[in-house]
Amino acid sequence: METNFSSPLNRSEMLYESTTYTILQYFSLVVFGVTFVLGILGNGLVIWVAGFRMARTVTTLCYLNLAIADFSFTATLPFLMVSMVMKEQWPFGWFLCKFVYTVVDINLFGSVFLIAFIALDRCICVLHPVWAQNHRTVSLATKVIIAPWILALVLTSQIFIFLTTASDRNGNTYCAFSFASWGDTPEEILKVAITVSTARSIIRFIIGFTAPMSIVAVCYGLIAAKIRKKGMMDSSRPLRVLTAVVASFFLCWFPFQVIALLNTLWSRESLFQQKYRIFVNPLRSLAFFNSCLNPMLYVFVGQDFRKRLIHSLPASLERALTEDSAQTSDTTAKAASPPTVAESQKMSG
Repeated sequence: METNFSSPLNRSEMLYESTTYTILQYFSLVVFGVTFVLGILGNGLVIWVAGFRMARTVTTLCYLNLAIADFSFTATLPFLMVSMVMKEQWPFGWFLCKFVYTVVDINLFGSVFLIAFIALDRCICVLHPVWAQNHRTVSLATKVIIAPWILALVLTSQIFIFLTTASDRNGNTYCAFSFASWGDTPEEILKVAITVSTARSIIRFIIGFTAPMSIVAVCYGLIAAKIRKKGMMDSSRPLRVLTAVVASFFLCWFPFQVIALLNTLWSRESLFQQKYRIFVNPLRSLAFFNSCLNPMLYVFVGQDFRKRLIHSLPASLERALTEDSAQTSDTTAKAASPPTVAESQKMSG
């Protein structure tokens, strides 16, 4: 899911000297900086509240994992910012080259998979509350939630295999994909490079974006239909929060995913490549900005903004993530609502 890892060794200096590129780079750096500060503080607060202040439930477990993914990712942004300032050079060495981008990819894949997992969990609880009451436990969720992380790790394997540091003729070091040891001739190396690049783009767009978003859309539709059927649309705070989270993720990530896919399909179009190099970082910064949005959505979307402000931020987060038996009772046609069933309607995030 992370960005363009095509080698920057042959990029023209004219690109870096253009006014448009410079302005957009400054814009990207500002967004990266804001994302880092808000992401560390906001997701750190969610980790503290969900992990230490609240009782462990399936709901808090899900949002704790999502906050860990976003927190881990935003912690890597200073490395990416330094590299951007240095015109994509990499001064941090071979180990951090692999480690930083591995953390980036695992947590970006992991975050979208966790969002899909949360949507599936909510959908099951709303449509099958009796089953959820009897079988949906923290122990089961702890085992199942490992699956998104394992899948994210598997999809990051290209980083382990192909990403490394390389130097150009001027001695500048970059962190980029290298395929030199994967072929005996330039033609074979080029074939491997094209295959890996194409596979990576398809994986990012289909498995890392389209498929999870499709799952979320289907679950969201089923949940909305159930709530509408019970006449709870006007009072459904969890549905509003879920809508905000899904919409923010889609709006932030869709432009970058599209341009990354087109970059692979039109890799030999020099005009597109030039435009891509100008706009990739602003679109990437927009995508990464999503990592700091969820804590704000947890706190402010669900209830009147002014009411939120009169309470402490941790207390607001705790209310946003905690169980709410009254809402579940209404949404599930006044069924019995012990805490595990109540979780089914707490779709905040």
